[in-house]
Amino acid sequence: MNAFSFPPPPPSPQAEALRLEVRDFLRTELAARTPVEKAESWTGMDADFSRKMGQRGWIGMNWPKEHGGHERSSLERYVVQEEMLAAGAPVALHWIADRQSGPLIIRVGTDEQKKILPRIAAGEAFFCIGMSEPDVGSDLASVRTRAAKVQGGYLVNGTKVWTSFAHKSHYMILFCRTGTAEAKAGDRHGGVSQFIVDLHNTPGITIRPIIALTGEHHFNEVVFQDAFLPDGALLGKEGDGWNQVTSELAFERSGPERFLSSFQLFVELINALGPTPTDAGAVAIGRLTSHFMTLRRLSRSVAGMLQNGENPALQAALVKDLGALVEQELPEIARQLVDQEPDEKSTQAFASVLAHTMMHAPSFSLRGGTREILRGIIARGLGLR
Repeated sequence: MNAFSFPPPPPSPQAEALRLEVRDFLRTELAARTPVEKAESWTGMDADFSRKMGQRGWIGMNWPKEHGGHERSSLERYVVQEEMLAAGAPVALHWIADRQSGPLIIRVGTDEQKKILPRIAAGEAFFCIGMSEPDVGSDLASVRTRAAKVQGGYLVNGTKVWTSFAHKSHYMILFCRTGTAEAKAGDRHGGVSQFIVDLHNTPGITIRPIIALTGEHHFNEVVFQDAFLPDGALLGKEGDGWNQVTSELAFERSGPERFLSSFQLFVELINALGPTPTDAGAVAIGRLTSHFMTLRRLSRSVAGMLQNGENPALQAALVKDLGALVEQELPEIARQLVDQEPDEKSTQAFASVLAHTMMHAPSFSLRGGTREILRGIIARGLGLR
């Protein structure tokens, strides 16, 4: 059996000094936000807030300065991420570009494509990810959206679904098939590529809202009908899309958003239980605290590995799977301990945040890869399959 480790992240006094600065900023900026607004966590959308983060130098923190970055450490970036999420800051609009689109462009993008990076770092260019498709589920290798080569570029036809924030984004990183033939037999990962799609200036793209049960509009269906992408839109090498997209997953799956999405409910649960909780309440808070501490340690370890240039995709899958378990367990624990009905319109912080979290919790084990897919990755890494 193969083993995989989570080495201790290197010490970073600079990161801990930065933490105090971030908390001071958030204390002022979030003063007017209600608990249920804070519960939105990384799905909260506020372009002005994203620009303020850019002005502070808190987007693209570990990117090269030539691309608008600040050449700070991955652990300093991690501190900003976890403080934002724990405080319930509205970071959704710049999150994907900062987390994975920007680093991917830095790694494989052309000089022309890299001109977008300073706008990302300034909190003025937002990205979405075009991966999921109808009837495909979590089998990313079964995508059917195709970019067919034509004179001067590609014609794209197909549909993407569950595309978070597409209606608010300037660009999409599109994952699709290229050429006119399917991947050769036995190579399901061949014949796919990635493109940078200008969503505001590309005819043939229709963005349709997918409204959640909560009435919120985060998800979208994006339809491509003979949408022309110039040759310069190809990101990286044609046919190398699988290698590129899987390299993003360590960024997507390992961050603190994978266990802090429901953190506001934990805060309100502690407040509701008060300074003298029942024995059951004290046990539950202690148990949840230990889970958060462990997940934070694992997640920070991945940040340290990324800082060292490693590709901890396996470790990231474990963080994501364990994080989703805790996040989905938390609302049920809260319901058993506090006798309040969930009601998102309630003036009681616990009731409103509980309702919000309960409605969103089912998605926690879907986004970024389903539980079954992640456990398959982990099993292979351990030599179990």
